[in-house]
Amino acid sequence: MLPPTTELRKVADADFPSRYGHFRILGFECAGEEAVALTMGDLAQGPPPLVRIHSQCLTGDVFHSARCDCGAQLELALETIAAEGRGVLLYEQQEGRGIGLLNKLRAYELQDAGADTVEANEQLGFAADLRGYELPGRILCFLGLHAVRLMSNNPQKIHALEKAGVTVSERVPSIVDPVASSSDYLRTKRDKMGHLF
Repeated sequence: MLPPTTELRKVADADFPSRYGHFRILGFECAGEEAVALTMGDLAQGPPPLVRIHSQCLTGDVFHSARCDCGAQLELALETIAAEGRGVLLYEQQEGRGIGLLNKLRAYELQDAGADTVEANEQLGFAADLRGYELPGRILCFLGLHAVRLMSNNPQKIHALEKAGVTVSERVPSIVDPVASSSDYLRTKRDKMGHLF
């Protein structure tokens, strides 16, 4: 949890052309936490923009792992924002639901032995999900956004934004085609973590 008095700092703001379209890339820091915002279009005009809060997943986002749906959700969000011509993708450094990259790989080993993702985290001594979403709420407020359409299946993100004073006017499902190797992962997210599919 971020201390309420800690100041959010924008540390970078640059042009960011991508294969999905032309964005701005902004870097933020608060109490040692870092996040990136990709923004597209005029966020101040029009209806609440589409927003995706995405937690870093090296294995899914970079290596296109079929153990999870993270990389596919990231691509879907970028494609959808680009198709609408405006929106924000917030990318947080919260690998492995907040347990870090190497612990995530240890959790993979436990999953190979039969544990689901929640059980694996708990066997390593962690909660099922250690992520927090205070930083994205602060960034959206910094950007002047007090209402958004949130692209997410995770109700925790909705609650965190509302707590930060950002109204979620609509939840836009983030549904990607499942593959056989991620079916247990998705079932655990639904049944044990309350994700909405």
